[in-house]
Amino acid sequence: MLRSEFVFDERLGIHVPDLPREWETYTRADREEMLEQWEQIRGRIPERIKQIERVIIQKQEQLNGEENFAKSCRLNSEIAELASTINDLHLWYRVNQEVSTRRHE
Repeated sequence: MLRSEFVFDERLGIHVPDLPREWETYTRADREEMLEQWEQIRGRIPERIKQIERVIIQKQEQLNGEENFAKSCRLNSEIAELASTINDLHLWYRVNQEVSTRRHE
């Protein structure tokens, strides 16, 4: 089991690959195992995005009723950071599409 090839990213809320060696140096069996693990992780990304979107909606609702400028700026900044996290999750989600395509060539 190669669980050590994945590390938990607090910001993203998922495990991401952390390969200490070049992909080609792993055995075929190890690469297959890592791809299977990534498939499981990748499958949870859409739900993680939905969770973050719900938080954004809550913060937007708070922002709409906020009259304190400093608090408004803080909420706006938090919303922007959450949106950035969603963007990064989308990028990670697409990583497997490229790997999966190469895998079947």
